[in-house]
Formats: sequence, C-alpha cells, structure tokens
Amino acid sequence: MSQEKTADMTHDSEQQSWFKQNYIALQTIWIKECTRFLRIWVQTLVPPAITMSLYFIIFGNLIGERIGPMDGVSYMEFIVPGLIMMSVITNAYSNVSSSFFSAKFQRNIEELLISPVPTSVIILGYVGGGVARSLIIGVLVTLVSMFFVDVNIQHPVVVIVTLILTATLFATAGLINAVFAKTFDDISVVPTFVLTPLTYLGGVFYSLKLLPDIWQVVSQANPVVYMVNGFRFGFLGKSDVGIDISMILLVAFNALMYGIAYYLLKTGKGIRS
Repeated sequence: MSQEKTADMTHDSEQQSWFKQNYIALQTIWIKECTRFLRIWVQTLVPPAITMSLYFIIFGNLIGERIGPMDGVSYMEFIVPGLIMMSVITNAYSNVSSSFFSAKFQRNIEELLISPVPTSVIILGYVGGGVARSLIIGVLVTLVSMFFVDVNIQHPVVVIVTLILTATLFATAGLINAVFAKTFDDISVVPTFVLTPLTYLGGVFYSLKLLPDIWQVVSQANPVVYMVNGFRFGFLGKSDVGIDISMILLVAFNALMYGIAYYLLKTGKGIRS
C-alpha cells in the first residue's frame, strides 16, 4: 500500500511539475508578445483609435444624419458594434502575423520548436498576445464611441464571448498566414485582398435587410457577417442572423483554425526548410 501511495505521489508531483513548466512557458511567450506591442503603443494602439474616430465623425455624424435610422436605431448606434469588431479583427490578425513571421524570419522560432514546449503552448502564447492587443483596442474604440453616442449593452455575456472568440479566430488565422509567408509583403496580401473586402461587405455599415434577396443569400456565405451581427446583437439586441448560428460558427471556425495551426507547427511546414 505504501508503495502505491508513493507511486501516486510521484505521479502527482510529475504532473504538477509538467503543468508548472508549461504554464511558465505560456506566460513567458504571452508576456513577450504583450511587451512587444505595448513598447510601441504609439504605433499599435493609437492609430486604430484615431481611425475609428474618423469613421464615427464621417459616417456617423456627417453621413449618418442623412441616412437616418437603421434597423430601428440611429445610424451611429448601428455602426458602433461593427466598427469595434472591425478594429478587433484587423489588429488580432496583424499582431500575430507580423510577430510570428518576424520570429520565423530571424530564425529564432526554430529554437522554440525544438524546445520541450508543447505546440499547443506556442500557439496559445502567440494567439494570446494578439487577443490581448485586440481587446485593448476594442476597449479604446468603445471609449471613443462614447463621445459620439450613448453606448448601451443589452447582452454583456454575448458581447464578451463574441469578442474573445473573434479575436482568437483571427489571431490564429494570422499565425497561419505567417507560417506560409515567404516575405514581409506576403503578410499584407490576406488583409488587403481577403479581410478588407469581407469586413466591408460583412454588414458593418448596413443591414443585410437593405439588400436584394439574392445578395442577402450571398452575404450569408461571408463569415464576418455572423461575427458582426453576433456582436451587434450583444449591443442592440438586433441581428440579421440567428445568434445561435453565429456562436456555433465561431466555435467551429476556431476549432478548424487551431487544428490547421497545430498541424503546421507540429510538422514544421513552412518553417523547417
């Protein structure tokens, strides 16, 4: 009996040591990623806030007054969730793609891959940094929007869950982009030719109900539509698509992107050459 207890204690001790080591590794990568964008906060945090302020002034105050109410609320209230989500998507993606590619370009990512740190910890560390930056920017944009409109959140839990899932999804997508990128120019290809069109056609500035029936159907193939509308439902209690569908798709896309990222890092595709 004493031998069994000793074996169990040894096993528990090894498990605790394993978890502790992985937690330290995760914390180290995450702190490094956060320190990276916080050190140059004038370049990483201030520009999105200024850009969104211009959107609020131009689209909200100037154009919005001529457009009138949208889906039962003022146009300014309508676009606030979409603009917050747009800034979150852009910054979550760009943060991880640029950071991971820099590590790959400088060849120090190889040291991390051959270390005993699990692949999942590496992914979570980099993605966590991108999520942290996007959440900070999301809060900043929300604060900026309060200067233009009264922000009332109908479903706080939906807002938080949608925000985190979306930030995680695009941070992971940014990592995948960085794995395949060969030059720094390759990092900007997806944001320019994929993310920007999907975001602007994702219902940020308009309700899908304004579109002809055929284009409403086509728009439903755009994944950003579900993220923007899920987030808008959290703010206004209104959505062009079902909130349950939005959540299911967000979870499914996150699982898919994580699986792809894990496979790429585990096999070293695009890195070990």
